[in-house]
Amino acid sequence: MTPPDPQITRVEVGGRTMKLSSLDKIMYPATDTTKGEILNYYAQISPILLPHMADRPVTRVRWPHGVAQQSFFEKNLPSGVPEWLDRVRVDSVVYPLVKNIGDLTYLVNLNSLEFHTPQWRVVAGERRNPDRLVIDLDPGKPAGLTECCVVALLVQERLGELGMELFPVSSGSKGMQLYARLGGDLTSDQVRDLVSQLAQELTRKHPDLVVWKMTKSLRPGKVFLDWSQNVAAKTTITPYSLRGTEAPFAATPRTWDEVEQAASGAARIEQVLFDEVLDRVAEYGDLLAPLLSAG
Repeated sequence: MTPPDPQITRVEVGGRTMKLSSLDKIMYPATDTTKGEILNYYAQISPILLPHMADRPVTRVRWPHGVAQQSFFEKNLPSGVPEWLDRVRVDSVVYPLVKNIGDLTYLVNLNSLEFHTPQWRVVAGERRNPDRLVIDLDPGKPAGLTECCVVALLVQERLGELGMELFPVSSGSKGMQLYARLGGDLTSDQVRDLVSQLAQELTRKHPDLVVWKMTKSLRPGKVFLDWSQNVAAKTTITPYSLRGTEAPFAATPRTWDEVEQAASGAARIEQVLFDEVLDRVAEYGDLLAPLLSAG
């Protein structure tokens, strides 16, 4: 009789029996954060995270040996995936659809730390028009998250004139995303063009702070207003997802009060660690809940 593998832990998750491996593996050496702690975070945040993944094909970034070593993007379902994990074919790629905590746990157990999703959903097998707009604010050193907050307020004011309500998310990496709900009547290309026009307008008005061209040599000290995240083929870090950064930061919804305080210099703003994300959810709930009412 083969003795049980001490690296394997059998658990019941979402009504399914799973084998979780190497729970003591250090995934973030700078903080000694283990794979077990990562699985625990995703289990706790799943009621808030999963609605933001619903009906969206999920791209993963996997770190087989932790964030200090090699990672790779994965779009297609890997071999050996159980039949119960839902999936959808988009063009030539078969993506997972993450519907419940069992699906999420299975993928996290494969050392998937980051989950990226498009701005559109698949409904009844059909790719719909985007139901949300996203603006990615990417600072070029020495600019940082504070400068992103300044630009976020400019974007909020401008799109507010168009009747759009924006929701800020610190990315967990360097910058920030701004989301707005859409009604589904615009194509991805139309949304891209709208945000591109906005980026060019703000670059003209604030040339020392904003840049709209992707040319990296133009970015130092400025915030690149990335309009391209709205292209149908592009994906953005899913809110509440971890990042493969040195420490276990997560994409975290913020209040506009936090953004305003940081932009004015009245308070410091930093990326948020995963345990702090859970504390914030306990305090605020899901600050992005209004995005979920899109049709």
